[in-house]
Amino acid sequence: MNANSHIYKIVFANQGKIYEIYARQVSHGELFGFVEVEELIFGERSSVVVDPSEERIKTEFAGVKRTYIPMHSILRIDQVEKQGVSKISSVEGGNVTQFPMPMYAPGSGDKSKT
Repeated sequence: MNANSHIYKIVFANQGKIYEIYARQVSHGELFGFVEVEELIFGERSSVVVDPSEERIKTEFAGVKRTYIPMHSILRIDQVEKQGVSKISSVEGGNVTQFPMPMYAPGSGDKSKT
């Protein structure tokens, strides 16, 4: 498998929902604290069976060339062999949301040692 054929599954939380998207490129990006996702992949529109959850996420990301996802929202990034179905689903387990974790600049380290 060459570098151009890699497919990544990105799972992240956004406004109380879990998003699962597929893309060809994922990197740390140029914006501190964000993961850069490019070349989003969605199922073929020519299929006879239409999945409403995938249509919803296609509409949300229509026209998006590159998206930046906050690092603390990322739940998981996997390199996969083939694309699955992109979807938006509800968070299970009640109405408790994880508080965003603080981001530290490189080299900030532990100041208590000084």
